[in-house]
Amino acid sequence: MSLIEPHSHQTGILPLCEALEIPRASFYRQQARGSSTAPLVIRPRPEHSLSDAEQQQVLATLHEPRFVDLAPSQVYAQLLEQGQYLCSIRTMYRLLAANNEVRERRAVASHVVYTKPELLATRPNEVWSWDITKLKGPVKWTYYYLYVILDIFSRYVVGWMIADRESSSLAKRLITESCVKQNIVEDQLTLHADRGSSMKSKVVAQLLSDLGITKTHSRPHVSNDNPFSESQFKTMKYRPEFPNRFGCIQDARAFGCGFFPWYNEAHRHSGVALYTPSDVHYGRVQEVHRHRQAALDAAYQRHPNRFVRKPPEAALPPQAVWINPPKNSEKQVIH
Repeated sequence: MSLIEPHSHQTGILPLCEALEIPRASFYRQQARGSSTAPLVIRPRPEHSLSDAEQQQVLATLHEPRFVDLAPSQVYAQLLEQGQYLCSIRTMYRLLAANNEVRERRAVASHVVYTKPELLATRPNEVWSWDITKLKGPVKWTYYYLYVILDIFSRYVVGWMIADRESSSLAKRLITESCVKQNIVEDQLTLHADRGSSMKSKVVAQLLSDLGITKTHSRPHVSNDNPFSESQFKTMKYRPEFPNRFGCIQDARAFGCGFFPWYNEAHRHSGVALYTPSDVHYGRVQEVHRHRQAALDAAYQRHPNRFVRKPPEAALPPQAVWINPPKNSEKQVIH
């Protein structure tokens, strides 16, 4: 009869072997031989093996700053050149494996996990998005900087500025002026931006804290976290009158003076059911909607056969606009 029953229902083979300091391979080897009398062989510690103190010395040497980034073979070679022999390369690996250190032995910096911003706007002046884009100057490597603050619910540009540099103090001035124009009160607004130097500056952070405005930031290198500003810049740069280069900063500002009133007051924005951002921002949607519905009703009365399924209905802007809507929410995603 074997020393350990192989099919014990009370204690597994592995815990018993560990408790008796018996290699599991030895146990299975005995079972394969079918021996019923020979006891398991417990191997004594070899006389030539390293003592506990010598093992600790090897580990301490491998942990030294000069060796912590090196493979055991490199440590072994350098120690020999210094006239020192601790053990073989294989023994170094065995000791490291026994201490779960066959890996990077220094403290490795962990990557910061950035939270995905999830922002909801159900009315104007609840969530703003802002960003800065470059405009090409008259010659190569010259740029002007366009600052734009956008309401994500209405797509209305509440503030813009063109400067010859990117500056947190200029951003502070634009944010302050925009809040005054829109009568923003404490704890009303969330201001979202990417992770540019001006956006993350202490000057802007202190201003937002003083005004009672919540600030959020995109994740690094994730443009989808700030989609509304990116979309507005694309609309501007794809306009037929947008030049390849601006002759001077006055030219750039003159372009902005024409573009942004058009964008707010005349541009029928697809993201808000082809109403203008101004209509949505200042509550004129119902009035415009009545005119649109009246035109559709008249068209239906003239030619009902042209509308197969049902009488036409004028669309309304979405009632909720998200940046990164939660997957389990009932949402209307606007791009």
